[in-house]
This record gives sequence, C-alpha cells and structure tokens, in this order.
Amino acid sequence: MADNQSTNGQNTSDEIDLGQLFQFIGRGFNAIFRFILRIFLYLKRNILILIGLFVLGVAIGYGLNKIISKKLKTEVIVKPQLESKNYLYDVIEEIQSNISSQDTLFFKSIGIDEINFSGLEVTISAVDYNKESTEGEMKYLELLQSFENTGAITDIVRAELQNKSSFNHRITFFYKNRDTGKIFAEKIMEYINSNPYLERLIEISRTNAKSRIEENQILLKQVDEIISNYTNGLGTKGTNSISDRIVLDNQEQVNIADLFEYKNLLIRDTEAKKIELVQQTEPINVINFGKPQVVRKSFFGKNLVLLPLIFIGVFFLISFLIFLNNKAKEISSH
Repeated sequence: MADNQSTNGQNTSDEIDLGQLFQFIGRGFNAIFRFILRIFLYLKRNILILIGLFVLGVAIGYGLNKIISKKLKTEVIVKPQLESKNYLYDVIEEIQSNISSQDTLFFKSIGIDEINFSGLEVTISAVDYNKESTEGEMKYLELLQSFENTGAITDIVRAELQNKSSFNHRITFFYKNRDTGKIFAEKIMEYINSNPYLERLIEISRTNAKSRIEENQILLKQVDEIISNYTNGLGTKGTNSISDRIVLDNQEQVNIADLFEYKNLLIRDTEAKKIELVQQTEPINVINFGKPQVVRKSFFGKNLVLLPLIFIGVFFLISFLIFLNNKAKEISSH
C-alpha cells in the first residue's frame, strides 16, 4: 500500500515538472513574439521619419558629390633599366615628401610653376615580376668554353649572366585639376629621367650592345664557314671516315650539334641586343603613359549611401537613449 502511494506521488511530481517546462517554453516564445511585435510597432510609428531621413541623406549626398570636385589619377607603367630600380623608388619618395611639405621652390626648379597641392599625391608599386630564365645564358657560356682561347670571343663572355629581368612598376599621380595634373605628371617623368649617372650608363650600355651585335655578326660568319667546310668535306670523304666532331686550329674538338646550337644562341643574343637598343633609350623606360581617369571609390565610401546610413543610425541611437531614460524614470518612481 505504501509502495503504491509512493509511485503515485512520483508520477504526479513528473507531471508537474513537465508542465512547468512547457509553461517556461511558452513564456519564452511569448517574450520573443512581444519583442518582434514591439519592433514592428516602433518601425510603424516612425516609418515616415525613417523615410524622410533616408531621402534627406540621399539628397545631401547627391549634392555633395556634385559640389566636391572628383579626384583624378594618371597611371604610368615604367620599366627601370640597368641599376635604376632603387633610384626610382627613392626619387618617388623624394617627390612625395616635397608635396607633403608643399615645397614650391623644388617644383619650380623642375619646370612646374603653377601647382595645386590639394589632393596631389604620387605613389609607386610593382606590377608583376617577369623572371627570365637564365638557362639559355648558361648554355651559351658552356659552349663558349670550347672557344675561350680564341680572341674574338673573349670579350663576349664577360657579364653574360647579369640579371636582365626587372619589375614593371606603376607610378600613379593623383590630382584634382585635369589640365595641370597632366602637365605635372609629364614634368615629373622628365625629372625622373634626368639623372646624369644613369644617362651615362645607358649610353655605355647602348655602345656595348652595338659592339656585341658586330662581334656576333663576325662570329656567325666564322661559324657558317666552319659548317660549310664540314658539309663540303662530307662529299669528299667516305661514309666510314665521317665524324660528328670538328678539330679547330687550336687542336680542340667541337661537336657539330653544339656548333649549330652555338649559332642559334648567337642569333638569339643578337636579337636580344637589338631589343635592348630599342628599350634602353632612357633610365626609366615608359611602357604606357595613361590618360586621366576618375578615382573610383568603394560603394560604402560614397556620400550617396553613407549619409542616409548615418542619419538613420543616429535616429536609432537617440530612440534607444530615450527608451533607457524612460525606463530609468520608471525605476526611480518605484
């Protein structure tokens, strides 16, 4: 009998606990629903104010975009020649420093008499890295080893593995006036390319390139004569006596396949030197001098969108502060 009473009491307790749990869950859903309802009622009461603030923000932002002059930029893609990469970055830093200090004397000394420092800025960054393989140069030197005792080739071996590759860089000029900004960019590029030391290096490099082309032409003629003599000898000698190696005057043997490869390398080297003569006309070679263009801002950086968000955010903040003030008064009244 006592056991039956104990079991009934436990079942009743479990039913009460489950009932309380469901009541707690129900009160939670009711609280969430009331919170959503309050937000809906708040927005319903203030919908006209919110719409008015949004329209006002858009109107003011549109007006500011029309009043404030847009920032322009000109991008110049350049390729430093020889040892001018570090110089390029240093001179850009020097120019930007003079802009920050508004040094009019410096800009007058380089031919810029009228300058507006408002919004003026010069930056530089690397575009890409076109690393040329040195495998061809290594092959070239290996083949030259068999001819190193000949006087015609001695001068060609020097500095063959110098790094011929370099970064392309983007110099960006920011300004507000289209006409003066373009002149500013042109004058700055002229100033950058007016370094006497680098100009002398370019002059020497061009002279060396022309000499290399002449030497290559002489070597190509000699190689052609050797190959021609070899092919003529094929007709006079028997098949069994034919060798794939040629004995030079200095008693060194050269493989005929290497000789053809050497000829191809001479041709490619001559082509490369001709390209150098075209590229190395000034210390900083201008690949592309861009046209003035408007600086595009990010979406949330535009006044047309930013101002309405600020107005609405301030309204929400004021409403929240008023709500806290009313709750504080209710608590203090009790």
